[in-house]
Order: sequence, then C-alpha cells, then structure tokens
Amino acid sequence: MEYVYTFEQMLKPVSLAPLRQGGLPLHRKAEEAIRRLTEDPEYARGELLPDELTLASRLGVSRGTVRAALMRLVSEGHLERKAGIGTRVVQRSSESAIGAWRSFSLEMQRRGVNVRMFRLDLRDVRAPKRIAAALQIAPGSVIQRLDRVRGWGDTPVLRSRSWFHPSVRFAKGEQFARPLYDVVMDVSGFVADRATESFDAEVATDVLATDLKVKEGAPLLLRRHTVFDTRDRPFEFAEVHYVSGRFTLTINLKRESL
Repeated sequence: MEYVYTFEQMLKPVSLAPLRQGGLPLHRKAEEAIRRLTEDPEYARGELLPDELTLASRLGVSRGTVRAALMRLVSEGHLERKAGIGTRVVQRSSESAIGAWRSFSLEMQRRGVNVRMFRLDLRDVRAPKRIAAALQIAPGSVIQRLDRVRGWGDTPVLRSRSWFHPSVRFAKGEQFARPLYDVVMDVSGFVADRATESFDAEVATDVLATDLKVKEGAPLLLRRHTVFDTRDRPFEFAEVHYVSGRFTLTINLKRESL
C-alpha cells in the first residue's frame, strides 16, 4: 500500500492517508521526503537524522523502503552513514569524488557543459567469461549490454560499454535521459553504493575510431569499473574509452581520520 505525506508530517508520528494507485514508486517518495527533511537547518548543520525505524514510523512505510531511500542519498554523496553513530548530511565545499562514476552528464552539467548522445545501443548478449566473473554469474548467461557514445558540440568524447547483471532489465526503447543509476534502481532495486576502478591505455580499433571520430590507432584512456549495491552485489561492469586530448579525468583522494 502507498501513502501520501508532506514534509510537515514527517516531523511528528502521524498516520498517513493512503494514496491512489500510480505516481512515483514508494521508495522514491520516501527519498524525496527525506531529502526535504535534510534541508531543515538542524540537519543541514550536521545533526544526526532520525534512525530508520523512526523515519519508517513517521512515513508509514517499511524499514526496508526507508533504507533504500537513505542508501540512494548516500550514493549521491548527499548523506553519510557511520556504523554505531548514525546518518547525517555530508558537509563539503566541493563535489564528492563519487560523482565521477555516478553520472557523467550531471557532472558536466554542473560545469556548464551540455552532454550530447551520439550513439545509444541496448541489446541482449551472452556474457563472456571475464564479464561473467565480474558480475558473479554463469558464463553464457543472457544479459543486457549498453553502448553509449557521448560528448559535446560536434565532438564525441567517450564511449561507455556496460554489461549488467541478469536482474537488471531495461525496457525496450529506454532512452536513458536520466542518470543511469536512477534507471537501474527503478527497474531492479539495486542501489549503487561503491565501485572498483582500474585504468589502462589502449589504441583505437576501427569501431572505436568510428564512434569517437579519431584515427585508427589513436591513443585512448581505458577505464574499467565494477559497481556494487548496498549488499555488496556487483550489478554493472563497464569499459569506458576516453579521447584523452578532449577530456581530463581527475581523482580526488582524501586521508581519513584514524
């Protein structure tokens, strides 16, 4: 059953009226309510948010729904959770490094760059051994592969090729106008939590040269990553080829306090 609520209702434990069928999924509504709650000056200054059970009671939803909403906000870099302490709004002066893999388009938009899609291809494939190993599935499993060539102006900058766990099934005709991990969460329930990264250098094959409008044999930066959900399950393995002369990839590292 779904419920309707307002930000004001979250501040006290009240019964919430049932909502008619349709609209956003329940976990998305919970996410928006919690997002609004974090705008309260008390929480914006770093006070701990109410615990999962309290939020679930105030929203009239399950603890699992609240947890999914919280982890979605954690994956965005908006909230941080520490075992034995609690959840609070991230205090930062610049974008979290997690944004680099969360959404290329959003990252560029924040810099005033409008990203253009040059090619989009979603198809079913049989998982090769190395992809199956990364996704922890049987080789030959039928999975979806997504190719996207993106850039700005008339210039492609990168081609990303992603393979997804069989539990992730995108609808035919999906245009991926929203951030990828928003779509993944809606179709599968997987909440992106962390990623492992590796980097290499390659030369452009004839296919990559055509996609990226470079000469065959041109140097490219190759970035591989595996994305895990909040239960540490891998759901995406991706290979992203960048034209290094058109894009600079930076990584911010921060020493954690002992």
